[in-house]
Amino acid sequence: MNSRRDFLKMAGLAGGAVASSLVHKSALASIPEPVIQTSADTMDPLYPDTGQPYNPVVTLNGWTLPWRMNNGVKEFHLVAEPVQREMAPGMIANLWGYNGQSPGPTIEVVEGDRVRIFVTNHLPEHTSIHWHGQRLPNGMDGVSGLNQPAIPAGKTFVYEFEARRPGTFMYHPHADEMTQMAMGMMGFWVTHPKQKHPLINEVDRDFCFLLNAYDIEPGAYTPNIMTMTDFNLWTWNSRVFPGISPLCVRKDDRVRIRIGNLTMTNHPIHIHGHEFEVTGTDGGPTPKGSRWPEVTTDIAVGQMRQIEFIADEVGDWAFHCHKSHHAMNAMGHDVPTMIGVDHSGVTKKLHSLVPDYMAMGERGMADMSEMQMALPENTLPMMTGDGPYGSVEMGGMFSVFKVREDQKPGDYSDPGWFQQPAGTQAYEYQGEPLKPRRSNDAGQSAMPTKESIDTPIEVNVKKSSNHNHH
Repeated sequence: MNSRRDFLKMAGLAGGAVASSLVHKSALASIPEPVIQTSADTMDPLYPDTGQPYNPVVTLNGWTLPWRMNNGVKEFHLVAEPVQREMAPGMIANLWGYNGQSPGPTIEVVEGDRVRIFVTNHLPEHTSIHWHGQRLPNGMDGVSGLNQPAIPAGKTFVYEFEARRPGTFMYHPHADEMTQMAMGMMGFWVTHPKQKHPLINEVDRDFCFLLNAYDIEPGAYTPNIMTMTDFNLWTWNSRVFPGISPLCVRKDDRVRIRIGNLTMTNHPIHIHGHEFEVTGTDGGPTPKGSRWPEVTTDIAVGQMRQIEFIADEVGDWAFHCHKSHHAMNAMGHDVPTMIGVDHSGVTKKLHSLVPDYMAMGERGMADMSEMQMALPENTLPMMTGDGPYGSVEMGGMFSVFKVREDQKPGDYSDPGWFQQPAGTQAYEYQGEPLKPRRSNDAGQSAMPTKESIDTPIEVNVKKSSNHNHH
């Protein structure tokens, strides 16, 4: 990770250059300089040096927006603008976001803070910001046309309210929402409790990220904003595996992970090796009597969930959406299922016409991770990411939760691959293969068939290509 001090120094210089182009010099004293960040690295937590202290969050492949204190008010500056986001090494997307990134920077405050957010619009159209889940005055809720005039291109509006309750929230436009959210405009908001809270645990590691999705044709750079269901890139903070950072913790850390869903479908988020409890939503902390152990929690559209657990099992543990198509990249929706089909003859004939032709999916889709076929420009393989023992055969909403005995407190750097102790890893059986015992009486129907079938019937299963009910 980059040093937070070096980042702020560089961002402050960049912010000064941006600010001078936004407002007249005589007004610079009244508006905080916008801080711009374009790196897709996961930045270190931003520990507060003014205002109420708190234990900060770590935004996966993101950062926390610095603020200034002005007569007891916490002031932030968001810039809505076109951005370029590296979704994973080898693919860049033209998106819309805030302060150089999509999603925008995380905003962290403390319960009871008076907050003032300057929002400058550098988009080609008007915009607004809705502060999702917040209790605030009606005129600050951010629905353009209903609560406020939209922010015209080139103008700056100011939102001001008190952070009245602790919890996990987000922000996003409520103007031309279909376009602007489909282009990546969103960000995380965390309000920390002012004092010890009976329903909010103190944790050692606190991560957050947003679920979003895009439809970007192979070779293209800009999302199709009219797509309603058939997205081909399922992302965490506009990143796909293997571009999503691992979540690195120390053994026996209490870990909190905050997740918000701004896609068009639900996501069952699943972790390996541990059980967790859902300790909060965008409605606030959950009562202790409503919590139970889970390994998967389903997050519906527009919902926030925070999960907590003790990281007491060392290793590299998969962490992903359990909808299998959401752990793939650039997936086509009209590819026929070819499992068991011998098309070697067809392949030979096609090779004479198209030398680079490759048969796909004859043995299953794992072949895709082995293919050396050239990809279109600015496109990622469907399955990618090499682990210590071969291809992980994943993409999309997938990362690794890394637990180590010797990970230092406050250290979020990647410790490398886990070395399994002797005798604790699956291995190949070397003995004689055993023939299964079979019984003609086992599994008989409760009622005999009317007629016996002399010739077995072969049934070929074809998976539907309709994704309307993802």
